[in-house]
Amino acid sequence: MIYISAQHKMIGVPVRSDLVNLFPKAKHVTLSGNNLMVVPHGLDETRLLRNMGLDVPSPIVSHYDWEGGKPFAIQMRTAGMLTTNNRAYVLNGMGTGKTKSALWSWRYLNKQGDAGKLLVVAPLSTLNFTWAKEIFNTLPGVKVQVLHGTKAKRLQRLDDRDADVYIVNHDGLAVVSDALAERPDIDTCILDELATYRNGGATRTKVTRKVTARMKWLWGMTGSPAPNSPTDAWAQCTVITPHTVPKYFNRFRDEVMTRITQFKWAPKQGALDKVFEIMQPAVRFTLDDVVELPDLVERTVEIEMGPKQTKVYKQMEEHAFTAIQNKEITAMNAGAVLSKLLQISCGYIYTREKEVVTLDNEARLTALVDAVDSTDRKVIVFVPFVHALEAINKRLTSEGYDVRQVSGATPRAERDQIFNLFQNTSAVKVIVAHPQCMSHGLTLTAADTIIWFAPMPNLEIFEQANARIRRVGQKHKQQILMFSATKAEQKMYAKLRAKQKVQNTLLDMFAEASE
Repeated sequence: MIYISAQHKMIGVPVRSDLVNLFPKAKHVTLSGNNLMVVPHGLDETRLLRNMGLDVPSPIVSHYDWEGGKPFAIQMRTAGMLTTNNRAYVLNGMGTGKTKSALWSWRYLNKQGDAGKLLVVAPLSTLNFTWAKEIFNTLPGVKVQVLHGTKAKRLQRLDDRDADVYIVNHDGLAVVSDALAERPDIDTCILDELATYRNGGATRTKVTRKVTARMKWLWGMTGSPAPNSPTDAWAQCTVITPHTVPKYFNRFRDEVMTRITQFKWAPKQGALDKVFEIMQPAVRFTLDDVVELPDLVERTVEIEMGPKQTKVYKQMEEHAFTAIQNKEITAMNAGAVLSKLLQISCGYIYTREKEVVTLDNEARLTALVDAVDSTDRKVIVFVPFVHALEAINKRLTSEGYDVRQVSGATPRAERDQIFNLFQNTSAVKVIVAHPQCMSHGLTLTAADTIIWFAPMPNLEIFEQANARIRRVGQKHKQQILMFSATKAEQKMYAKLRAKQKVQNTLLDMFAEASE
């Protein structure tokens, strides 16, 4: 039996000879007939007692005031795991409040004197609208500097020694990495969307390894640890827990994959168990563990192509088939062919001369207008081809809708303004966006409908983008409509579901362990 005194920040544990040797100065008391020894309920004591086999909760659960709001039970458990592990993984699903969990964890450690200043590395689109805003709402007394802009501006903001938290985007970390090496006071790091580091040879991964190697506390957060293959986990682990994986990628790949052809590999039996083993310590909770949200309906909407579309698609398909037969198309360039087929299906082709050719895709545009008409709430339209955004935006605008367009070319401040208007005002009925620009951190529950004008081949972006409307605060049933007219689109959606099935099996393992 374990007794906790939140008032005195002490813990009572059974009197045992091994514990007496560990805490020789501990006071002995009798409580409800139990002989107990009383020790401080701190982080060091908690670790020691856990090593001795006692299930002692993290001190944050009982001794923190949770400034900025009342946490969900899973947020407390997540924070409990983080504050007792210097390096750890948060694999909680989208919308479960993991941002707050991580911020509370750092703030508690910081107040206790166990952690210094915080570095947050996150997607560019989330720096202000998600992270800076969440810190303001949760920890209003904390000063934040967002390291964005020119190199001079980033370094100037990093040099603000009064700031408590510094936020930078993944690729922007390289710009300030040398200056960070001179800042031992920044000893805690949160890597948001850890799956960004799936490529161990990428510059961003190498830079992040170097920057985080000296961190006292390092936590990686992602709801999609292996979006494409079990091998996705290796590079992420080399950043967070390099001691849990082989030094070289090929060795790890040989452990979890079987080679089928020159370019094709398949997971071995037990591959997911291996990923589960290397990504520890970890916690995994889903949105269902937080709150019961209204139902979500996913539906494929079959679209007819126009005569010209059909002709061009068939020609491209026949050309591709012939090229494959002649071995002109291999696994190395098949992606470009598939992309062209998807563009034709969508109705907008990007030519070699960098011009956009519009095909007769009136049926798809009409279906889009009908879908937007079908709800009195707001709508997000995802278009995976940037060159098609403008035409779709014009069509919806011509129908009288208040539409905003978001792509990589949209300035960050303008994006934040659009998201704020969409979520918090009656303005902006529709956002037409490239999904990569809206796939992380945003809460857009003002919408109840997402329309995929064409499929997105990247599972992580697909899942993240869909999660923008399925978050805490959603009060309405949601629908995700996936437009499909061709075999290429059907196969792409099927491929996403197949990858999703593999990843969900892995995530279920982490969820069971967290319980």
